[in-house]
Amino acid sequence: MEVHKVVPPPHRSTFQKLKTRLKETFFPDDPLRQFKGQPPKTKWILGAQYVFPILQWGPNYSLKLFKSDIVSGLTIASLAIPQGISYAKLANLPPIVGLYSSFVPPLVYAALGSSRDLAVGPVSIASLILGSMLRQEVSPSKDPVLFLQLAFSSTFFAGVVQASLGILRLGFIIDFLSKATLIGFMAGAAIIVSLQQLKALLGITHFTKQMGLVPVLSSVFHNTAEWSWQTIVMGFCFLSLLLLARHVSMKKPNLFWVSAGAPLASVIISTLLVFAFKAQHHGISIIGKLQEGLNPPSWNMLHFHGSYLGLVMKTGLVTGIISLTEGIAVGRTFAALKGYKVDGNKEMMAIGLMNIVGSSTSCYVTTGAFSRSAVNHNAGAKTAASNIIMAVTVMVTLLFLMPLFQYTPNVVLGAIIITAVVGLIDLPAAYQIWKIDKFDFIVLLCAFLGVIFISVQQGLAIAVGISIFKILLQVTRPRTGMLGNIPGTDIYRNLHHYKDGMKVPGFLILSIEASINFANTTYLNERIMRWVEEYEAQDAEEEGKKHSSLQFVILDLSAVSAIDTSGVSIFSDLKKALEKKGLEMALVNPVGEVIEKLQRWDEGRDILRPDSVYLTVGEAVASLSSAVKCQPSNRA
Repeated sequence: MEVHKVVPPPHRSTFQKLKTRLKETFFPDDPLRQFKGQPPKTKWILGAQYVFPILQWGPNYSLKLFKSDIVSGLTIASLAIPQGISYAKLANLPPIVGLYSSFVPPLVYAALGSSRDLAVGPVSIASLILGSMLRQEVSPSKDPVLFLQLAFSSTFFAGVVQASLGILRLGFIIDFLSKATLIGFMAGAAIIVSLQQLKALLGITHFTKQMGLVPVLSSVFHNTAEWSWQTIVMGFCFLSLLLLARHVSMKKPNLFWVSAGAPLASVIISTLLVFAFKAQHHGISIIGKLQEGLNPPSWNMLHFHGSYLGLVMKTGLVTGIISLTEGIAVGRTFAALKGYKVDGNKEMMAIGLMNIVGSSTSCYVTTGAFSRSAVNHNAGAKTAASNIIMAVTVMVTLLFLMPLFQYTPNVVLGAIIITAVVGLIDLPAAYQIWKIDKFDFIVLLCAFLGVIFISVQQGLAIAVGISIFKILLQVTRPRTGMLGNIPGTDIYRNLHHYKDGMKVPGFLILSIEASINFANTTYLNERIMRWVEEYEAQDAEEEGKKHSSLQFVILDLSAVSAIDTSGVSIFSDLKKALEKKGLEMALVNPVGEVIEKLQRWDEGRDILRPDSVYLTVGEAVASLSSAVKCQPSNRA
């Protein structure tokens, strides 16, 4: 067999390598490639369109697009109005703040966002986290003004975190929230959110402030005397109606308007019933009078000092990361369905600036909501103009229709929230994770159980911690495997995987399936030597001899993409240890960075001798076997 020479890659300076590494880390999408070879005027236009995507689709906007967008905009507005009021109450904020948050942020996103389908506004999970974290130190009932100030300040910090991740190209940080973590976290949060609505559904006045499963159920059953049968009947009826509407829309997507319009229809019907029968005097609590008018400025309410600064920064960080992850995931999901791309870093900047502006205009944390975005997608939205139409509809509501919500019962808002969060419990996805990766399923369970039994933020922290532990485990304990020859070929594969593979007498062929660095060199050294000892013992036992026939240890480095100084030294240590046993070591297919660093380390060419480095395992076995056969004749 012809033996091919292993050659190092072309020489590059340290600056060139650093430039490439930084580019691949922070600019993997190469956003500047569209500017190459363009005249200055075109570059300015492209730059403006990159920052403000509305300039890209706006000049070509047509009546046909407007007809589609106005239908979808009005449809999501019918969902956003009752959800905005409901989610604000979930965050322990005045209901009007939820409507404010459905007016200004969509306008900002329409100018800066790159998704055509994302419908922005308050979401259940961020509302729950914001309210629960702030309520740990400030009571929304005893000190509502301070609580509102902290909510706006947390929103500002959330926006700063989100925009910074986009501007600094650090979007890969949110990838630490794995799919398993998110599915478990969302399911647990959905159950906690639903349990919190038992206060409204049962008409309980004295309800626990804790978020865990046990305290909530304890509070429910210790206050049975406060249960209101009128509230229970109304809540059950409207919850059944909303769940039925959701079921119909899921079974027949062309009837999306059924589930989209059901919340607003429920609000209108329940409000009319309460007003007609004076139900507020018979145990059914209502929202009460809401403030009319557009968003008042709130920049003077932002807290950047004092004893609560740490609280708002922590709350902003957690809600910012969670809402950002949800918004980008939703945007990418619908972009994939329609065959266009969403720029993750641009989305981070858009959502971040949206929340920064929102914090100054009486809004709390907003992002792209899955339920609204799904309705927007199914309603046929063509551009982000549907967000503008939704915002205009909310503006009209704020200016003229607020008195109509005075008699809206809280029990219906609770039913709306439950219906919205039910979709966050994804059992098919959880079952799929169980089938694919049991460790990931453990992460999912930890997130789920941590959220429902401890707290939302601690459950998330536990799941992220276990996910990072899994990554560290993979780094510090890389896989190694013994390779064998597929009969009739020069192909070598893992013997554990390919049962028809055969060992080559006299050869121990091992593959290392990860980068080699300071965290795993000790393990790899010990594991390879253990492979050698196990092979020798098994070989001696099979042959019935005192000594093994093993002569060569071949290390396949094809999967080793990177190596550091500690990793390079492992080959010197292995070579010395193997020589003491009378064995020779050979390397196969060291890739660019690996062979470069080995050459610098191995100045005496002790490791990288021509007869110790090969391009393929087949060439290594053939060459070393022929060398052994030639030895007797050479001695003669």
